[in-house]
Amino acid sequence: MQVLITGGTGFVGRWVVKELLARGHGVRALVRPGSEGKLEKGQGVEVVTGDVLKPEDVRAAASGCEGVIHLVGIIREFPREGITFERLHVEATLNVVAAAQESGARRYLQMSALGARPAPADPYHVTNYRADQYVMESSLAWTIFRPSLIYGPGDKSCNYFAAQIRRWPVFPVIGDGLYRLQPVPVWIVAQAFARALTLPHTEGRLYEVGGPEALSFNDLIDTLAKVLGKRVVRWHQPVSLVRLAARLLEGFAWFPVSSGQIRMLLEGNICDPAAFYRDFGLKPVGLEEGLREVFARGGERQGGREGSY
Repeated sequence: MQVLITGGTGFVGRWVVKELLARGHGVRALVRPGSEGKLEKGQGVEVVTGDVLKPEDVRAAASGCEGVIHLVGIIREFPREGITFERLHVEATLNVVAAAQESGARRYLQMSALGARPAPADPYHVTNYRADQYVMESSLAWTIFRPSLIYGPGDKSCNYFAAQIRRWPVFPVIGDGLYRLQPVPVWIVAQAFARALTLPHTEGRLYEVGGPEALSFNDLIDTLAKVLGKRVVRWHQPVSLVRLAARLLEGFAWFPVSSGQIRMLLEGNICDPAAFYRDFGLKPVGLEEGLREVFARGGERQGGREGSY
């Protein structure tokens, strides 16, 4: 199958590209000018330069493709640079869906986010929800994935935490650290995307995706330290203090967290992924096992601030 992928140069995208090629699919990647080098040379990917915010670029890229995989998304806004949830979640999805319908694509796969829902909610969740609704109302044979925290070589979460643990004996934790996450390895997510193209029973389905364990943030840090062979003391920071710092500094890219990210972290991010593993024939991977696999590979440099876009 000839497949168009957006966000193919991002953390998840690079893994999805590898899975697609391994299964014999033809891959066309729509990438922003200057980002071509992020795809490994020799992969056999057809690179098309363009912008998901320009309908004409997406239409040209989707022409002749039987499958479309839309991965573009951000986890943090920088409005002064035009990087907003509204543009990168909603507008981009409208463009990609329209192009997929015009090209006559047989399959359409969308990356969303666990917790996506209508207002009142964080703008990140609301814009993902609106994008999902547009996909579901289209004429496409769609599948939507809503994952919890995705980790793996090159991620911007666990690798960032690991670097802190390696460098310092004390790790700052926002609040009590009891809010829960369900980390899932990137290779599991990538396999699901690639398999979905040829699994009719996954059409018209929305899947919540997570690992087999709902862990507290404290558990996540302790497990990371264990895998790295480090001892770390968790230093719990008052939520009010961290929120104040975020309000003052979140406009700077070097500050590690935004106000919205703090709200969503404290909310938690868990699900029941049973249907996901059953329908895609995948075996759940526990966090400790997955992290050992990640660091056995030596990890990778973390991706850029803008996520998949």
